Amino acid sequence: MRLTSQLLAALAAFSALPAAAQEGLEIIGKPEEGGLGFQPAVTELMRDIVWLDNMVLIIITAISLFVTALMAFAIVRFNRRANPEPAKFTHNSPIEVAWTIIPIVVLVFIGAFSLPVLFKQQEIPEGEINIKVTGYQWYWGYEYTDHEFGFESFLIGEGKVLNDEVVAELEAAGYTRDEFLLATDTAVVVPVNKTVVMTVTGADVIHAWTIPAFGVKQDAVPGRLAQLWFKAEKEGVYFGQCSELCGKDHAYMPITVKVVSEEAYDAWLKGAIDEYAGDPSTLPDAVKLASAE
Repeated sequence: MRLTSQLLAALAAFSALPAAAQEGLEIIGKPEEGGLGFQPAVTELMRDIVWLDNMVLIIITAISLFVTALMAFAIVRFNRRANPEPAKFTHNSPIEVAWTIIPIVVLVFIGAFSLPVLFKQQEIPEGEINIKVTGYQWYWGYEYTDHEFGFESFLIGEGKVLNDEVVAELEAAGYTRDEFLLATDTAVVVPVNKTVVMTVTGADVIHAWTIPAFGVKQDAVPGRLAQLWFKAEKEGVYFGQCSELCGKDHAYMPITVKVVSEEAYDAWLKGAIDEYAGDPSTLPDAVKLASAE
């Protein structure tokens, strides 16, 4: 099955099949060497996370500076030379009340802004595109439930070593050597500005599906169904990786999502249905078992 997926990816790259849906797409969401901040935010969810992070950073910076200033004042004002006779009191009620109430106020203030951000992530809207995601050791299976087809997605470069053969595979799929360990042979394709709802589960151990630029992360737990949603606002290629330690090849379980125009998505969808829907062997293993039952 894995060999079949690799051959189909290479064939799509060389023959420009509609299922490729990659031509002209900018690679936006990926790790950058020396990067310190977040990846570009391309969803409302991620913009909320970035805003919340910046707000909390301001608050904790102010608290850290205030505490540092108090410590410096105490060191200067109450050292042995400046204060040879230490005070004998054991407590100060106003200060004790203040250092109890002020942190409570700060935490309530942060919570008043962070909880709505969390609730927005967990309140799943009606999906315009619905995809079931299944985590396996160590690859992903995707089923477009609205159209009853599915496929599996593997790391490009089975040997996990960057050599000429792997570079050729990457270039055949439309990537460069910089996308090694990030690119997959088959990508999730979704239209821009459409609400995508993903139902996430695991087939063997706990995995986690995440795309940092979308601000989404959901554990894939065997025997349970969980959901996430996003609405990508910019066309491009976005990368993620399994974010739950799941075994020896955890680091080699990338995720590739291509956000395309609605016209390109319709063309890809037609090609994907023709390519996958008529062949049950292209469905993820869990789907094949369900079909057999």
